[in-house]
Amino acid sequence: MAAATTPPALHVKPGTEWAAVLGRAAELAPEAFGTDRLHNLVDGAWRPVGSPEPMVTPVDGTKLIGLPRLSAGEAQHAVLAATAAHREWARTPLAERKARVTAAVEAMAAARDELALLLAWEIGKPWRLACADVDRALDGVRWYVEEIDTMLGDRAPLAGPVSNIASWNYPMSVLVHAELVQLLAGNAVLAKTPSQGGAACLTLAHALMAREGLPVTLLSGGGAELSSVLVRSPEIGALAFVGGRSNGGKVAADLLDTGKRHMLEQEGLNAWGIWEFSDWAGLAAHLKKGFEYGKQRCTAYPRYVVQRKLVDQFLATYLPVVQSLRFGHPLAVEADGDDLPTLDFGPVISAAKAQELGRRVDDAMHRGAVPLYRGSVADGRFITGQDTSAYVAPAALLSPAGASALMHAEPFGPVDTIVVVDSEAELLAQMNASNGALVASLACDDEDKARRLAREVQAFKVGINAPRSRGDRAEPFGGRGASWLGCFVGGELLVQAVSQGAENELLYGNFPEHSRYPAAI
Repeated sequence: MAAATTPPALHVKPGTEWAAVLGRAAELAPEAFGTDRLHNLVDGAWRPVGSPEPMVTPVDGTKLIGLPRLSAGEAQHAVLAATAAHREWARTPLAERKARVTAAVEAMAAARDELALLLAWEIGKPWRLACADVDRALDGVRWYVEEIDTMLGDRAPLAGPVSNIASWNYPMSVLVHAELVQLLAGNAVLAKTPSQGGAACLTLAHALMAREGLPVTLLSGGGAELSSVLVRSPEIGALAFVGGRSNGGKVAADLLDTGKRHMLEQEGLNAWGIWEFSDWAGLAAHLKKGFEYGKQRCTAYPRYVVQRKLVDQFLATYLPVVQSLRFGHPLAVEADGDDLPTLDFGPVISAAKAQELGRRVDDAMHRGAVPLYRGSVADGRFITGQDTSAYVAPAALLSPAGASALMHAEPFGPVDTIVVVDSEAELLAQMNASNGALVASLACDDEDKARRLAREVQAFKVGINAPRSRGDRAEPFGGRGASWLGCFVGGELLVQAVSQGAENELLYGNFPEHSRYPAAI
C-alpha cells in the first residue's frame, strides 16, 4: 500500500510579498510614500503630516505601514486649498477634463496589478476580486467619459468641492470611481482614507490622478477629528457618504441644518425571500456568488426567508454550496510558478470583527438558533504558523430568536440566517426585519405575485427572478432596476432609478434620478 503523500507547504508567491508590493508602489509614486508612513495629498502636494499609526493586515496580522492621523486644523487647511482648486477646475473646458481623467484612468490601468495586490494585503481580497475592484472602477469611468456630454447638458459645477467618505471594502470601484465622475462634472474632490484598510491602494491611485493635473485631495485620520470639517465646512459643495448606519446617522444629523447637498448610502439586512419557487439550479449559482469576499459587501444577502414547504428543497440546494466554499490566505501558493489561488474569500477586515461574529453566532445559538452548518477555520488554506485570527469559516443558523443581533442586523461576514415562514405576511415581516435595506430579492415562479409582494419590501431595489444589472454588465444578485451609487454631475446628484414600489430609507436629499450607473458596489 503506497504511503500517503504530504502536500507541499504553502508560501506567499514570490513577488507578492508586502515588502515587494509596497516597494513597487513607492517606485511608481515616490512622492506619496515615506519610509514608515503614507503621505497626505493637500493643495496638490504630498506632505508627511500627521501622527502615523501602524496599519495591520487581516491576512496574517503583520504590520504594513503607518497611516497618519491629521488634526481638524490640518483638514480645514486642505478644504480651503481644495476650494481654491475647485474654482479653477470648474472653469476648465469639458474636453480637457475628459482628457485628464482618461489619462489618469490609463495610468491606473497600467498599475492595475499593483493596485490589486495592495488591496489583497490591506483588506484581504482574493486576487480575482481585487482585480475586479480595480477593473470595475476604470471600466465605469470610461463609460462616463463617453456619456458625460449629454448627461451634463447646461448644468454648472457645484459651488464647492465634493467631500467623499466611504467604507473600506471597495476603495476603487466605489471611492475612486465616484471621485473621477465628480471630476468629469467640473468638481474638485476631497476623499478621506478609510481607517480600517485600503489607504495604500488609494494613495497610489491618487498619486496617478494628481500627476494628470486632477484637483484631488486625500486625507487620513479619525472620524472624530475630521468628520466635522469634511461634513460641515461651508466651503464644501456636497457630501457623498458610504458606510454603516451608526456613522451615517451621525452624518445626517450633522447635515440637518446646513442645506448641503448630500448622498448617504447605508447598510441594511438584505433578505432573499423564497415563496412558491422551483428553479433550484438557477438559485444555486446566485448562492455561490453571494459568498464572494465573505459577504463583506453592501449588496450581500445574509438572510433567507423560506416558505415552510420549500425548506427541504432549499437546504438541498444551499448546504452543498456552503460546504464547497474555499477560503484562506489570498496570496499563498504551493509552488513559485503557481497562479494565485481562486478563493471565495479571505479574512474579514480584522481580528476584532472575527471575534464579534463569533460572539453573535454563539449568542444566537444560546437563544435557540439551530446550527445548520458551521465550518472550521482549520479547513482554510493557510501558511503553516500564520496568524488566522481574522478568518471566519462560513456558518448558517436556522430561526434565530428575535432578541438575537443576527435577526435584525447585517453581520457583514460569512454568516447566514434562515427563517421559516407560513404566510405572505410573515414573509414580508421577516424580509423587513431591519426596517430598510439596500437590496432585496424574491424567488417566486409567479412574477405577478412577486411584483405585488415587492411593493411591500423595504429595500432600495427589489429583484425578481433575474440578474440585476449594474449598467455596464449583468450581475447575478437579482433585480429589475439598475444598480446604484450616487455621482455628482453639474451641481446635481444623479442616482439610478428606484424600483417602483420600493421604499428608499437610505438616500437623503432632494436630487433628480438617472437611469444608469455602471460601477456600483
